Amino acid sequence: MFEKLVNIICNYVEVEPENIHPESRFMEDLGFTSFDFMSMLGEIEDEFDVEVEQTEAANIRTVQEAVDYLEKLTA
Repeated sequence: MFEKLVNIICNYVEVEPENIHPESRFMEDLGFTSFDFMSMLGEIEDEFDVEVEQTEAANIRTVQEAVDYLEKLTA
């Protein structure tokens, strides 16, 4: 799950995969804008065939939080 998410993240920001860690924060560490983040969520929904709740998405700050949320959705 983490590796798939890292690949998706790399489509949106100029960060090397090896520089993305579970504790990396989307905005502060990886340079996401709000638009990038929302676009990425759309791709995640398509890739994993899930529906991301906007209220839940607003609470996701780190890559690990995104992984945890996706694992809960796909369980």
